[in-house]
Amino acid sequence: MTLAMREPGSGGQEQDRRDSVLADSMGRRARKLRIQVTDRCNYRCDFCMPEDPIWLRRAEVLTFEETARITGILADMGVETVRLSGGEPLVRRDVEKLVRLLADTPGIKSVSLTTNGSLLKEKAKPLKENGLNGVTVSIHSLRPERYGKLTGTSDVLPRVFEGLREARAVGLRPLKVNCVIMRGKNDDEIPDFVNFAHEQQVCVRFIEYMPFDGKRFWDVENVLSGGEIARRASEKFELIPKPREPGATASLFTFADGTRGAIGIIESMTKPFCRDCDRIRLTADGRIVPCLFSRNEFDVRRLLRNGATDEEVSSFIRKSFWLKSAGVESMIKQNVEFGRVRPMYTIGG
Repeated sequence: MTLAMREPGSGGQEQDRRDSVLADSMGRRARKLRIQVTDRCNYRCDFCMPEDPIWLRRAEVLTFEETARITGILADMGVETVRLSGGEPLVRRDVEKLVRLLADTPGIKSVSLTTNGSLLKEKAKPLKENGLNGVTVSIHSLRPERYGKLTGTSDVLPRVFEGLREARAVGLRPLKVNCVIMRGKNDDEIPDFVNFAHEQQVCVRFIEYMPFDGKRFWDVENVLSGGEIARRASEKFELIPKPREPGATASLFTFADGTRGAIGIIESMTKPFCRDCDRIRLTADGRIVPCLFSRNEFDVRRLLRNGATDEEVSSFIRKSFWLKSAGVESMIKQNVEFGRVRPMYTIGG
């Protein structure tokens, strides 16, 4: 794909400030970086993994130093927060060393991580000691047998709960739980998760089922809308909606009784938030992905390993991000077929 963008203008310090911002053709600024540290995972979730995933070769995966270098370049362009994902990020050896590099990057205000939680009990303390702020644990069922079927594991859920407790004990904040809701598979557990949020005083975020499943089961009929999720979530407890912050992925609700837990609903399919999306993604093999729903990917690893300067890398990223898609909202209006963009394990969400 040919990269093109407007030429920076002149205009003194104010123009320099504007030119330093990483923005796309629609004026959306990148403030949040999602880093896939590995494509490998110890789970085999139906809504993420194909039957026989093809893993990246070790030489294809960015080193921690390469990842930190790209993060520093992005921080100079206004990126402020970083979230690590996978695959499963905790299967990457010594991942806490990457956390330290990122936490020490000038301009980066917070580093967080999304995990399936199976290794969190052992990793929570070293992650916290190396600068990790918050953690989000993906739990798609509270019922051990169903959890095992959804994730392709056995007897793991108790270990995940232990990891949650350890994360709380070492002071990782914010502490969140993500749950992908699939009609007919786990939507009957919405009240149970709301009760879990109330009792454990954590934020449980329900995510609409998105078309990134490796086994290609996804269909629009399997999507439970955020509106229906909200209705079911409020059956037992009165929930108070909070104003949506610009760039936020989730609509948040607090408990009317003052409990510190919360409910979030991520309506990626039925109420997309593309118009103020402020995220940019970096894959484990060094590709810039401006939009989760677009197939466009731009190979920055090649530049790094061919001796490019920071200025050359920065210019490449700017041109790549300028081409960011309008997003899923536009695709829905154009009746674009979903389900064949990429499996979730290859991008990290």
